[in-house]
Amino acid sequence: MTFHFSNNLPADTYRHKGMRRKLIDSLAEKGIKDERILSAMEQLPRHFFLEKAFEEMAYEDKPFQIGSQQTISQPFTVAYQTQLLNVKPKEKVLEIGTGSGYQAAVLALLEARVFSIERHESLHKKAKAILNKMNLGNVRCRLGDGWKGLPEFAPFDKIIVTAGADAIPKNLKTQLKIGGILVVPVGTTAQRMYKIVRLSKDEFEEEVFHQFKFVPMLKGIVKG
Repeated sequence: MTFHFSNNLPADTYRHKGMRRKLIDSLAEKGIKDERILSAMEQLPRHFFLEKAFEEMAYEDKPFQIGSQQTISQPFTVAYQTQLLNVKPKEKVLEIGTGSGYQAAVLALLEARVFSIERHESLHKKAKAILNKMNLGNVRCRLGDGWKGLPEFAPFDKIIVTAGADAIPKNLKTQLKIGGILVVPVGTTAQRMYKIVRLSKDEFEEEVFHQFKFVPMLKGIVKG
């Protein structure tokens, strides 16, 4: 899938594209094998999702602050989680933690139907605005408590959590389709990445992968 920028977005120059190419090469070297993910991230201008002050650093493989004590995830982390999720076109995907909107945009370019929840109203509004400007009509943004999920739109083919949960969220497990996948980092000071597959109404299979460090997954909504 490709997208067409509207006129009121920042410039995406040949220099930006060259920096993106180098980033994608580094992700492949670090073990990201899914060509669809690499292609989506090569198309996607990460600097659109950051303040102007971070533009020169946007294509470093690092997280950056985006306000409200939240971060845009390191590109490798985005690619790693997305690869575990194994998204297919037209699948219904729930994202917990919209943040900057970058991960939702990656999922959208993989042709998923994305539902994304953010608990910080300021981040929700900002991410929704940039995703709309990018004409990504297959992303629906919601202000809400990610621990509750979106039961009114369940079940989901895939669910991805972009904050560190201190335990596996039971509500999210029950909002998976049979055969669906939940990818969630679990832990307190640091997290291990979990991939959970729903085998039946009451049976789930868990795999545990590498360690990462995320901001904590908190309950409630933060207005303003």
